[in-house]
Amino acid sequence: MPSRDEQDWERKRQQIIDSALEVFSSKGFEKATNKDIADAAGVKSPGLIYHYFKDKGDLFRQVLERHTATLQLLSHTDELMERPPRDVLMLMGNAFITTLGNGTTVPLFKLMLGESLRRPAVAQMVNTVGPMRGFQFLTRYLELQMDKGVLRRMDARAAARCFIGSLIGYVLAREVFRQPDSATLSPETMVVTAVDIFLEGMLVGSREHAE
Repeated sequence: MPSRDEQDWERKRQQIIDSALEVFSSKGFEKATNKDIADAAGVKSPGLIYHYFKDKGDLFRQVLERHTATLQLLSHTDELMERPPRDVLMLMGNAFITTLGNGTTVPLFKLMLGESLRRPAVAQMVNTVGPMRGFQFLTRYLELQMDKGVLRRMDARAAARCFIGSLIGYVLAREVFRQPDSATLSPETMVVTAVDIFLEGMLVGSREHAE
């Protein structure tokens, strides 16, 4: 069992992470300062943040890890590699929609998108923490299923982008462009439909069965 000091250290660390989410969501990565985060977390000195995190980039990565369902899922890639395609795609789809449909994290991701377009260094950091990991995992998983003969052989990189792209389009239509049907097209329906359409074209024997 962790000692009281270890429990206090972890509790303060989580408090900083939660406060940093609020600051990053309102100011973005570049404009958020250690003082802003320290004030929000009730930490007396901004320098104390380095007692818990290596730098602001490390803190940002921890914020995403804690509040992003997709990244939490990707911490179990070995287990996922052994599961069938429908299970994995449903898990990834639901995690993705949960992450980008979360009222707490949506403002953060909107700001990060804008910052990434203006600042290549921020784009690289965000990509390394999140999107690149997701695409790399899904590509490897699809390649494995192709090698097993479960999925039809094709470019796994393109296939991964086709699946995730459909979900990105849904989130943009709901959170950014506010399409008229956004309120009635549920995330659950979107994920199930995306998985069904994807597997209809990918599963070995699916075309023959359809014919």
